[in-house]
Amino acid sequence: MTATTATAPAAPQSPATSPGIPLAGHLSGPPVPRRTVDWRIRFAALSLIWGFSFLLIKVGTDGYAPLQVTFGRLLSGTAVLAVAMAVRRERPPRSLRTWGHLCVAAFFLNALPFSLFAYAELTIPSTLAGICNATSPLWGMALSVVALSEDRPTRRRVAGLGLGFIGVLTVLGAWQGFSGLDATGTVMALLASLSYPVGWIYVRRTLAGTGSSTLALTGGQLFLGTAQLALVVPAATARPEHFPLSATLAVVALGALGTGLAVLLQYGLVEEVGPTTAQMVTYFIPVIATAAGVGLLGEQLSWNTPVGALVVLLGAALTQSRARIPAGTQPPPHRRDQP
Repeated sequence: MTATTATAPAAPQSPATSPGIPLAGHLSGPPVPRRTVDWRIRFAALSLIWGFSFLLIKVGTDGYAPLQVTFGRLLSGTAVLAVAMAVRRERPPRSLRTWGHLCVAAFFLNALPFSLFAYAELTIPSTLAGICNATSPLWGMALSVVALSEDRPTRRRVAGLGLGFIGVLTVLGAWQGFSGLDATGTVMALLASLSYPVGWIYVRRTLAGTGSSTLALTGGQLFLGTAQLALVVPAATARPEHFPLSATLAVVALGALGTGLAVLLQYGLVEEVGPTTAQMVTYFIPVIATAAGVGLLGEQLSWNTPVGALVVLLGAALTQSRARIPAGTQPPPHRRDQP
């Protein structure tokens, strides 16, 4: 992220973003300096980081309560962004109104979905959690039709929504009566993926033109998410009697890499290659999450899981597509939040 001025913050429509932090916005600014590491390498690194996040959640919950995993994740991620802000001499937002909106955004984009995924992985495989995360664009398309009047549904996007729904049913094995799946854990994972677009829409409506950079907004958002968990964790969980090494390292990596570094990588990609290319990382996350869960955790995989995941991703891709404008016609007014 850069120290540019926020003119129309809006979260990318992919999850981003999901196991990581959906950006508070992508901004326009001065020309991006040439980077020493090729964008393809950074794209691959981001895909791996977010793809492995579900494995790290599973390992973390083996040693800590779900809320403790979320708190440690947010604390580590906040520390990384605090360092980045200090290096770039960024100042946190000054407006109380902005902080109030960031508090709501932190709940829907961080505290709630991170906690739901952690609770879900107590009873469902990390592979299923990663696939449920891929439904965020589907939820986002459905919600934007209701909440954002400027987002007009097209036949292609509606078809993508229907296709994605079929994919979800395939993953869950609907024809078998959802046998073998923990309903509570699965619903939690799907609600976590729904929470992201709720937060994105809220950000689009409230944080435009704040005068703060994306880095400052996202750093403040993570800080408030950490504060929210700091209030809840002592009352809702027992203090850990020991700190298992593997679980502790998993939580720290989940926050420092998947919640801190990943944000910086994603915004750098948005700056350099644009949001359309950057959001393609969404389609690699469930693939990597599945490979990690099966290969490293020994999770079982039936045929309907990868087939359904592919259908979900195809549906998500269709919901993100835009109609082509015929040559020679006037394009519609541009919105910064759209690819």
